[in-house]
Amino acid sequence: MIYQVFADELPKEARIQLPASKSLSNRALIIRALCPEPCRIDNLSDCDDTRVQLAAFEGNKPNIDIGAAGTSMRFLTAYLACTPGKEVVLTGSARMKERPIRLLVDALRELGADIEYQEKEGFPPLHIRGKQLEGGALSIDGSTSSQYISALLMIAPTLAKGLQLTLTGSITSRPYILMTLQLMRRFGVESSFVGNVITIAPQAYRALNYTVESDWSAASYWYEILLFGQPQLERVTLCGLEPESLQGDSRVAAFFAELGIDTRFTEEGAELTLSDRSLPEKVTWDLSDQPDLAQTLIASCVGAGIGFHMKGLHTLRIKETDRLKAMHDELQKFGVQVEVIGDDEMIYTPANSLPSAGMNPLDVQVFATYKDHRMAMALAPLSAAVRESVYVDDPGVVSKSYPDFWEHLKQVNFQVEPIDQSVDEFMAHAQEVKAQQERVHRHSKFILNTVLIACAAIVVLLSFKCCRW
Repeated sequence: MIYQVFADELPKEARIQLPASKSLSNRALIIRALCPEPCRIDNLSDCDDTRVQLAAFEGNKPNIDIGAAGTSMRFLTAYLACTPGKEVVLTGSARMKERPIRLLVDALRELGADIEYQEKEGFPPLHIRGKQLEGGALSIDGSTSSQYISALLMIAPTLAKGLQLTLTGSITSRPYILMTLQLMRRFGVESSFVGNVITIAPQAYRALNYTVESDWSAASYWYEILLFGQPQLERVTLCGLEPESLQGDSRVAAFFAELGIDTRFTEEGAELTLSDRSLPEKVTWDLSDQPDLAQTLIASCVGAGIGFHMKGLHTLRIKETDRLKAMHDELQKFGVQVEVIGDDEMIYTPANSLPSAGMNPLDVQVFATYKDHRMAMALAPLSAAVRESVYVDDPGVVSKSYPDFWEHLKQVNFQVEPIDQSVDEFMAHAQEVKAQQERVHRHSKFILNTVLIACAAIVVLLSFKCCRW
């Protein structure tokens, strides 16, 4: 399935009910499972990642398949390892089996966990036999995925000796670590984070009812849409966002403030409006703490013709896909060249803005999404920048975090039309149409040239006759 996406006449204002935060939902589910008493979580994220994690707690399953849910793989590995009586094989999609998990497994084994690899060393699936873990002092590379660190932190209060976790080297995605600790504190668990050392003593979680706030990562696509949708679209209200958010991706408001969008908070949530500031020629950003915003910010700058130098991108290599390579390859379809430097940086120097350097309407291309929800949602709004249709393969991938994304686009007059063809079928048809149009163009040009030659001949003949007279 392919979607054809076109930004039609956008409204002056839009109001969007954002999905709940996937990051907070999945953390809250682990904490609830570790609570000694039942508690209720309201406004859980209605997305693939949260659904598979909910399903994992149902019954006493010998096998749990979490599909492409990386967060669930990391969190459940730690939870199952510290739960006495649990014995399960934890597996996932083909891509999940290519995503490394050795650092987390090694750390858990050091704490006393019984985990074996079922296939390739260092990768899922995992055979886990849950038991009471000793805990104690542990060191882990701070530049690794924050999900590994959060997984260890959430089970720390249940360990016999608690946990003293030293993060070596530079720390990646610190806001996600702080999110975990702050949510644990809401459920009664105290911790200290001094320098690079996090200490959590043995203690019990306190059961309480908790409401999950809306997702700031999902909000990023609406900042992008407002940036491209001007001057028609002037204001977007994003319901459910909180100014004092636990989510590190709330910094998206600061990034887009540099791109001319102001954010203010009302009782409903965040209200986005266009400022009168001129856009910069280039931005330099370190996204070590907000890697999930990278694709949106890359697409936004490219669409607005703003150069950039982005750093802190190394974790993008091991996400749902290699996001650095994926963005490089897909933007080439627009004739846009971005430079990837090593595993950590990307540079873009625009020759001119994308709206004037967009694709030839005859050169139809389909954006590949690589089973990555953020690829689909970051690239689709570019239709508003180029004022042309864009085509997105496997659009259902957005269900991983934002199932209503396409319906929400329709609410602001984006045309979203399904094309029930494979990419190969669609491209073959597009090439056939292009060839036909080029034949018509050549034929029309031949006829026009023939008419012009005939007219010129007539003029010459008449001139000759006039001279004789």
